[in-house]
Amino acid sequence: MGIKNIFITIRNFLFSNVNKQFLIFMFFLFLSGIFWLIITLNETYEKEIKIPAQVVGIPKNVVLTSVPVDTVRATIRDKGWVMMVYLYTDRLGTIQIPFKNYDRGRGNGTVGTNDLKRIIEQRLELSSKVTAVKPDHMEFSYNNGECRRVPVRWAGRVIPDQLYFISHVEYLPDSVEIYASPEKLDSIRAVYTEALNYVNFRDTLTIDCQLAHINDVKVVPDRVRIRFHTDVLTEETINNIPIHCLNLPEGKVLRTFPRYAKVHFVAGVSQIRSLRADDFKVVADYQEITQSHKEKCNLYLREVPRGVSRAVLDTKQVDYLIEEE
Repeated sequence: MGIKNIFITIRNFLFSNVNKQFLIFMFFLFLSGIFWLIITLNETYEKEIKIPAQVVGIPKNVVLTSVPVDTVRATIRDKGWVMMVYLYTDRLGTIQIPFKNYDRGRGNGTVGTNDLKRIIEQRLELSSKVTAVKPDHMEFSYNNGECRRVPVRWAGRVIPDQLYFISHVEYLPDSVEIYASPEKLDSIRAVYTEALNYVNFRDTLTIDCQLAHINDVKVVPDRVRIRFHTDVLTEETINNIPIHCLNLPEGKVLRTFPRYAKVHFVAGVSQIRSLRADDFKVVADYQEITQSHKEKCNLYLREVPRGVSRAVLDTKQVDYLIEEE
């Protein structure tokens, strides 16, 4: 079948009596739809529209310490065709809040409801009306570049699997700069992460997390990477720990039998390899000995290395002898 025959077949089909009626029906349906749309869009509507907002004209020596509202929700009333332009085009753009116009000069600024409405209406058609604005005002705080560096700390629930413990926490970076009023700068000792929730892990856990927001404080950077290093818990005993005597008068010597103490403890496998007897401190108190007049003296475990837990003395009382030098 040639192209000419195909064209003739299609023409005969479209312009047959039945299809002529269908095409006429579709034409009038389309026409009525156009009229309906015109009438509908000519009605007055009220709609809440989100408009981006930005503080502009910030001096070079000024740092915003708060997080200003970045979106204003304005309820606008106008004809439907105008509302369509606002909703589906970039006609409104971003409203700009001039810093110098709303700076109150005491480290903060406020943009009231009437000012927000006026700024928004400057971008609208003359026929449009702003009936409501949310939030009803905008506030921002700032300082003139004063800052200090504080350490980062994690917060929340981070629990490794049984028989494991967190041997070391690594922060990247380990400290951040904070910008705030002098009072807040003096009061903040550390910046914490948002609440973490990780349990039952065995290998090193690496987390990229957001730092918790502090009102009227800018944190740079506001995200950190944290690594929780784990180790296997094991029980161990260390011998030959020297026994020291507290409050011993000059010219006297305390001799204990045995001369050395033994400590049982729990620690990570990697840490145990580096522990020595001198890392622990076991003491007896001369004043307690002379006041009690007992045949045995008490021993106390005063110092243990960091990372060691459940440390206990093998023997808490020993024989002793006090001699003159």
